[in-house]
Amino acid sequence: MAWIDSLFQRMVQTGSSDLHMTSSLVPMFRLDGEMVAVEGCPPITAEQMLNILFEIAPEGNKHEYQKIFDTDFAYELADVGRFRVNLFRDHRGPGGVFRLIPTKIPSAESLGLPKSVLDLCQLSKGLVLVTGPTGSGKSTTLASMIDNVNTTRSDHVITIEDPIEFVHTPKKCLINQREVRQHTESFKRALRAALREDPDIVLVGELRDLETIEIAIETAETGHLVFGTLHTTTAHSAVDRIIDQFPAERQSQVRTMLASSLRGVVAQTLLKKATGGRVAALEVLIVNSGIAANIREGKTHQIPSLMQMNGKIGCKQLNDALFELVLSGAVDANEAYRKCIQKEDFLRKCQQAQISLALQDEAATEPLIGGPAQAAMGAPSPRGPLPHAQAPAPTPLAGSRIPSPGQSAIPRR
Repeated sequence: MAWIDSLFQRMVQTGSSDLHMTSSLVPMFRLDGEMVAVEGCPPITAEQMLNILFEIAPEGNKHEYQKIFDTDFAYELADVGRFRVNLFRDHRGPGGVFRLIPTKIPSAESLGLPKSVLDLCQLSKGLVLVTGPTGSGKSTTLASMIDNVNTTRSDHVITIEDPIEFVHTPKKCLINQREVRQHTESFKRALRAALREDPDIVLVGELRDLETIEIAIETAETGHLVFGTLHTTTAHSAVDRIIDQFPAERQSQVRTMLASSLRGVVAQTLLKKATGGRVAALEVLIVNSGIAANIREGKTHQIPSLMQMNGKIGCKQLNDALFELVLSGAVDANEAYRKCIQKEDFLRKCQQAQISLALQDEAATEPLIGGPAQAAMGAPSPRGPLPHAQAPAPTPLAGSRIPSPGQSAIPRR
């Protein structure tokens, strides 16, 4: 058992989503979106940190880290979970971030995916994007959508990931999962090869460069369903992000290709739930002929107003999704206000519903006067003690021995 495995066990016990390891500092969990120090664990020196991290790193990733000081891989601990790992180096020394990947793929129902999003899983061809900031749950949403495909269709699915996160067990579909650097050289090489591997559906873990984006659009145009992710906060900005990747002289052609291939964009924002845990607010763009025309003509700034008019086909703006969470009591109004982009519109919705906000925005120093909904939705929820303060703490604790350089990192009894 590796020394860090006990931290992974504790991470799962507390319900934390991430473990952060930084040289000379106490390890930290991300719990309900907040950074919390691991109680009882001492600071770890740079020399000890490298030994701890290298104990679980594959040989190829050790060499990559020693060469460029960055590497990504997945680590699985039996009966505990699977973790997405990034090792890095900063001014303090070696460090790592570990994201817990649930062993069980969340169902569409448990994530609250609307029918319009599930309908995207039944398309025969086209490009579907899931976007959001880092750590917003894009991989979880995509995994749930692929699981829906796996349950309802009989197709060949190829996933290209870096690294493989959720592992899909074939149900009705044949699923081949390929990991960049382990099973293929790059996203673009694997995506080109996928066209010769008879896929019905291709998932691209990240559309990170121009060539990968171009091949993904071409793949969607040639009769395949392509899922991909981008780092954008709104649905319509994903369209601009793709087009802006290309040189100016090619953007007109790309707009035409994207207008004919893009089928939908799901942009998600993660919020703290009033009762603990986190929930995603989904902005959904379903592309119809009117929205496609705006993409083709370079009028993407008009897409938000078209989304508002096309609620019947499943379009939903972020503010509407946030406000629904507030009305249901799932999210505190102040938390939703912090996460929204069009703040004036959100304030107006709250005023109409008589929901008060303790505004933190510099431009709005006067709190809104609340009404009957204040107690249920406007007031911050009291928070009890953090789970890890009560949970039995496995090693490593204050008395646990951190391995010295050159020693085994396995705790000795």
